[in-house]
Amino acid sequence: MDLGLQDRVAIVLASSKGLGRAVALGLAREGARVAICARTRENLRKTEAEIRERTGAEVLSLSLDVTLRESQRTLVEETLRRFGRIDILVNNAGGPPAGQFLQLPETAWQEALNLNLLSTVFMTREVVPHMIPRKWGRIVNITSFSVKQPIDHLILSNMARAGVVGFAKTLASELAPHNILVNNVCPGVFGTDRHFELARGRAEKSGTSLEQYLQEQAKSIPLGRFGEPAEFADLVVFLASERASYITGTTLQIDGGVIRSLL
Repeated sequence: MDLGLQDRVAIVLASSKGLGRAVALGLAREGARVAICARTRENLRKTEAEIRERTGAEVLSLSLDVTLRESQRTLVEETLRRFGRIDILVNNAGGPPAGQFLQLPETAWQEALNLNLLSTVFMTREVVPHMIPRKWGRIVNITSFSVKQPIDHLILSNMARAGVVGFAKTLASELAPHNILVNNVCPGVFGTDRHFELARGRAEKSGTSLEQYLQEQAKSIPLGRFGEPAEFADLVVFLASERASYITGTTLQIDGGVIRSLL
């Protein structure tokens, strides 16, 4: 299937590793030119080199913090300078720390909102004016399955990521006349550094080894395993493509069957 992504220009946030990296690689494989970013320059350079080597795609990499307004503007300006247009925005960010309500300092709440909600809002605000004149755009927000089923001890993430869904649903209606589609993707359990970091802490609290904890966790997933980042990327790439032309305002989970709700 031709996804119609040849020469499209995509910005993928937090894309030096994990799910963001897989998405950037997936878009590049389909012929898109990609702008990637992260705070850690070393990881970013490795990802940039890998994407070029494996796909031959044009890649722009910038080391910056997308929770900062100046960095958001710089990312958009440099992408336009390099590629001349922006067709696709994949909003992505790491998760805030785990913790229970009364244990978290007051500053943690604003930091979580900046990381997972406001970075999405303001990056979208920077990009949309460049999509409207072309009457084509795709905005895909990477959230978490916690927006459909809150996760214990991740109250900061549960709060901020739910806000992204409300924002996206409203924005999808506003931008539909311009043929700009807005969707959310909710990953379940994938084999990423973020997942293993959280699992290690939970294993320690429960008094079990990391290996044992991971085995038990995999058993709780109907498909009996963790997802591969490339499997997640396939869904995001489709939503970013020409073939997803009648999908907007949706929140899709990709979780191996973990979420048991009907909607």
